[in-house]
Amino acid sequence: MKKIVLQACCAPCASYPIKKLTEDNYMPVIFFYNPNIYPNKEYIIRRDELKKYSKKLGIEFFQGEYDTDKFYKTVTGLENEPEKGLRCEKCFYLRLLETAVFAKEKGIDCFTTTLTVSPHKNSSQIFRVAKEIQEKTGIDFIEYDFKKQDGFKISRQIAKENNMYAQKYCGCKFSIRN
Repeated sequence: MKKIVLQACCAPCASYPIKKLTEDNYMPVIFFYNPNIYPNKEYIIRRDELKKYSKKLGIEFFQGEYDTDKFYKTVTGLENEPEKGLRCEKCFYLRLLETAVFAKEKGIDCFTTTLTVSPHKNSSQIFRVAKEIQEKTGIDFIEYDFKKQDGFKISRQIAKENNMYAQKYCGCKFSIRN
């Protein structure tokens, strides 16, 4: 099996991608890098749930720095952008660049992300950003649109079967719906 770094935001969103990658003969290495998650309490809940699920599956889990200042600097002036807008694109770039750098440091030559499992995310936008990062870092981005073939539905079922915490918003304070 070939190792691949899987940038993951939470356990429910990671569940189907882990299953799919394993079926496709990859050995996912989880990288939890999400400085966008608000508030800190939410970050801890998501991190701990993913860490617990990774341990259950025997998958390596790594965590990047929780540097919210870096996220806010990245999206300054874009606070009122809609979901799938430029704010999200900048956030994807920040998180996926850090993922590729992590992969390079670990000697892993490819990465992907759970972000495409969400029906609230534009996969082609994510792929475009990831390909820029691939060109910049030399680390291959493996395109998976995990929402296809009922990926989102399957991820929710796996989450339910494993009694996982499932959040109600993407992660940043600007994505919270009242």
